[in-house]
Amino acid sequence: MTIRIGANPIGWSNDDLQEIGGTTTLGTCLAEACEAGFEGMELGHKFPREPQTLKAVLAPFGMACISGWYSAELLRRDAEAEMRHLRPHLDLLKAMGSTVLVFAETSNAIHGDRSRPLSERPVMKAGDWAEFGRRVTEVAERTYAEGVRLVYHHHMGTIVESEADIDAFMAATGEAAHLLLDTGHATWGGADPAALARRYRPRISHVHAKDVRRAVMEQARAEDWSFLDAVLGKGDELGVYTVPGDGMVDYAAVFRALPGYSGWVVVEAEQDPEKANPLTYAKKGVAHLKQSLREAGLA
Repeated sequence: MTIRIGANPIGWSNDDLQEIGGTTTLGTCLAEACEAGFEGMELGHKFPREPQTLKAVLAPFGMACISGWYSAELLRRDAEAEMRHLRPHLDLLKAMGSTVLVFAETSNAIHGDRSRPLSERPVMKAGDWAEFGRRVTEVAERTYAEGVRLVYHHHMGTIVESEADIDAFMAATGEAAHLLLDTGHATWGGADPAALARRYRPRISHVHAKDVRRAVMEQARAEDWSFLDAVLGKGDELGVYTVPGDGMVDYAAVFRALPGYSGWVVVEAEQDPEKANPLTYAKKGVAHLKQSLREAGLA
């Protein structure tokens, strides 16, 4: 598989706060994604969850099903119990030919709660990483045996947010568990995404490409906003995240740190569509990614 550029539907409809983009139809999302040049889509709450129906929805737009977010609770249950909860989602991905599973621990996460500032996000105790890593690794080994690679999504407002968290997670997990490198979450979390790419290149099997508006990020930090308040932006202002090429991330540097990468690069412009026209931003993001990939020798 060569590098393919895909999209996540949160540029059109938000999953954590579903009234944002709530009136945007799935058909509009897919048509505009196709026009922007995306080859595949990750799943969102508006997508059907039955394989044949989902294939029928994607087919007219020539879209592959890339993957879909899964909210894990391995801090509360063991790998066997997690697999039972994961099974319907995993079976859907397998039926759709998806090769990666976007996986994140959310049992104590706060990113979906607008009343809680990011300073209240959960922090893992040093002694708890080993057991958590063991459980993640067991799930990863089992999904990989079925042909789907678990890619862990570090995320603001969760136990794997900072550079130190990512390092601890990678040290605690085995080779079967790979990393989803998210340039936006890495940057806002205080890490250099290019440095993470260099450090963990052999275990990076999926990339989420969203850019960061530095001024909004700094204001959100200084005023201790919630994750969703920062994403949506205050008043008429745009939020912290945008498409590649519209913020502070050096994508050519990130891709240079991923020599030989093969897989999806997914644009995740988590914005309010009433403030940021999804199609306009999607086209900008695709163009910048293609340019950055060429500069890095990965086109």
